[in-house]
Amino acid sequence: MIETPSLVDQYCHGVLRTELGLGTFEAQLARTEGPPAAGTTLFDTQTGFAVRRWCPPLLGLESHASPARYLARRRELGVLESGRRLLRGSGITTYLVDAGLPGDLTGPGEMASAGAADAHEIVRLELLAEQVADTSGTVESFLANLAESVHGAATNAVAFTSVAGVRHGLALAPDPPGPGEVRGAAGRWLAVRRVGGALSDPVLLRHLLWIAVASGLPLQLHAGLGEPGLRADRADPVLLTDFVRATAGLGTDLVLLHGYPYHRHAAHLAGVFPHVYADLGAALVRTGARAAAVLAEILELAPFGKIIFSSGAHGLPELHVVGARLFREALGRVLGGWVAEGAWSLGDAQRVAGLISAGNARRVYGLG
Repeated sequence: MIETPSLVDQYCHGVLRTELGLGTFEAQLARTEGPPAAGTTLFDTQTGFAVRRWCPPLLGLESHASPARYLARRRELGVLESGRRLLRGSGITTYLVDAGLPGDLTGPGEMASAGAADAHEIVRLELLAEQVADTSGTVESFLANLAESVHGAATNAVAFTSVAGVRHGLALAPDPPGPGEVRGAAGRWLAVRRVGGALSDPVLLRHLLWIAVASGLPLQLHAGLGEPGLRADRADPVLLTDFVRATAGLGTDLVLLHGYPYHRHAAHLAGVFPHVYADLGAALVRTGARAAAVLAEILELAPFGKIIFSSGAHGLPELHVVGARLFREALGRVLGGWVAEGAWSLGDAQRVAGLISAGNARRVYGLG
């Protein structure tokens, strides 16, 4: 009854170019910090069951095919053909791709080709800073090159994204650090850093965020438990409240990614601050068959023009399919139920579905 013909996936990663066995597939299925416990499988999760429900028919099998049979069919088709079938069967027509994860992952251009869709780049700030540090010999050149690189990236990217919450936690001081503070932090970091070393200094993380804010592009902030390494006590988006307040009125939209299990907190911030948006990605993919209940909780607090769909997918094209299918089903169940009860009109339900599916993302990211 509720139609969502076009989906804009506002945050995802590319897919692996390599063939996968059971162990490597499971490692991508759930982003844990190790293999499943002995005698168990990560297919026995909400995400695993959702993959077995939605993906086998796209490869010519029945729903709920066993993991062994599904992976055998995947290998039979080959990684390119199975990826093409899955991405094109997801219903996603535009991908916004964060290419900042390590591994042999496809970029935006390849995602567009395989999925017969549009694709745009999201630039990960911390990776950009690390690349600049690899080629900058002094503190002065690093800081100058960093500002120039962020400015240059803003001409082609649709958004910046930051994993400051993963590297340090979301309770960063809200104000921009001063020039002396930034030079001191850069000097200390560069003095001990080896090529490829990760950025986790809180002063430089704040400096990066404020450079990004000055660019005017939307800034995505990872919150909740959607990323490995995020500690629960550091991942609650309410820890960003002072930063959110400090950036109000500056013309930069903030998008709180993932959110779950603090999705109500993210929805609250989206309701209070005009420039804050709440993402649905991990909140729905992690909860699988319970996704409709989680979506209803987000809709309790956030204005409908402030909620944006994403798959949050990484590595497996199956996760793009699951993100899209779970979203569509959850949206249909929640909004369709309200229409059936007489609480909403069908026209209003369809309009809100269009906003969350694609319209809000097109407006925030300037996609036309």
